[in-house]
Amino acid sequence: MIVVDSAADVRDAVRAARERGVRIALVPTMGALHAGHRSLLDAARQRCDFVVATIFVNPTQFGPGEDFSTYPRPIEADLDVCRAAGVDLVFRPAAETVYPSGFATFVEVAGLSDVLEGAFRPGHFRGVATIVLKLLNVVQPDALFVGQKDYQQQLLLRRMCADLDLPVEVVACPTVRDPDGLALSSRNVRLAPDDRWTALALSATLREVRARLLAGETDVAAVRREMRARLEAAPSVRVDYATVADADTLAELDSPRLRMAALVAARVGGVRLIDNLPIDLSVIPAQAGIQPAVRAAAGCPPAQA
Repeated sequence: MIVVDSAADVRDAVRAARERGVRIALVPTMGALHAGHRSLLDAARQRCDFVVATIFVNPTQFGPGEDFSTYPRPIEADLDVCRAAGVDLVFRPAAETVYPSGFATFVEVAGLSDVLEGAFRPGHFRGVATIVLKLLNVVQPDALFVGQKDYQQQLLLRRMCADLDLPVEVVACPTVRDPDGLALSSRNVRLAPDDRWTALALSATLREVRARLLAGETDVAAVRREMRARLEAAPSVRVDYATVADADTLAELDSPRLRMAALVAARVGGVRLIDNLPIDLSVIPAQAGIQPAVRAAAGCPPAQA
């Protein structure tokens, strides 16, 4: 495994790989790698021949008062994870390499940057889009691997790549969870034991929402209200948002659509966590007993006689 800190070294290594006719993968991370990141690296290894992982805690996606200075940076452990996953090249640049003196160009993705995470973390997605575009320009991969846990982020990156005609496949890999349902996050290690238990309310609430909507519930507005109330009833939980939205636009819903997503962000004992569950009514067979009106409202095809 090659470990480099300059864009020129990355380009040289990728160019040599290209000359062998191989498929290039990029897995951007901020380090503190866990099993969720490992799943991205494994997926990249399975689908591509040359895997580039980046480790960079990006300052431009952190707002005032957020945890940039305390974000974990266990670089040696991270490199061990990359080696075990068969990563070919690790790019771990310094901040001054990515953002040299006088840097003044940023990427904005209108619409998707302004809701949910964007509303609570102004400027966050400007930082995300900018760093990912820079990494794509350096590596020029065939495929970009991202996690579905950051649901809004993967939507935004798909939009950016489509709008800017970037020749890259965006692959979103499923959220990895602990056996009790908690979505893996680098921030989980900061949860106190009691808060770790309380945090299970996020995934439990999302599962309940999905079950209700798959069972034929049509009052999505009521589901959203109950979703928030359930979370706010949990001890030491402060909800930023809890909603059901269109799976592609993130527009908040009052009635069902064919493809939806339930999304939540909350502080649990001071640690901010996010989670989501996609909901796809198109996978429900006609014989499952879903009422015709529900299927019609969600855009499902009518049941065949």
